[in-house]
Amino acid sequence: MDYSTIGLISDTHGYLDPELVEIFEGVDHIIHAGDIGSDEVLEELREVAPVTAVRGNIDGGELRFLPLEAMLEVNGVRIASLHIAGSPKRPRKAARELLARERPDILVVGHSHIFVVGRVQGALWVNPGAAGRQGFHHERTAARLHISPSGEVKMDRIVLGPRSTLG
Repeated sequence: MDYSTIGLISDTHGYLDPELVEIFEGVDHIIHAGDIGSDEVLEELREVAPVTAVRGNIDGGELRFLPLEAMLEVNGVRIASLHIAGSPKRPRKAARELLARERPDILVVGHSHIFVVGRVQGALWVNPGAAGRQGFHHERTAARLHISPSGEVKMDRIVLGPRSTLG
């Protein structure tokens, strides 16, 4: 069965791990859930695959023109993205409104720097954690979604290593 693969990334804060670029080679699309940190991160990701990105709270300069939310459909599976969304147990108003309005099958979020998978309003909630080196997280993470032609979804959690080797 031919799956479409979507790379999920968030909170790079201006740093794109070269290992993640290799891991994402061959994906069909990449979703960046905000706090990109630099245009260069998006440029590098676009060399790998088409990118859907939303603006995070630290994204200034040209990144300030990114949308706050985005939608993507892959094999009939509707994927929404939003940076600040809360958690599956306590979704923020913006997340609840996006879920009610768009009725996505999957919601990809960022901001917390914590890898989380849950369910909210019938949608799979995925926070791929933080792939960057800035923040309080201990390990850098990302994810890959695999979506079958019939809409079956599988996911890989990607661990990139410790947040920083700088102590």
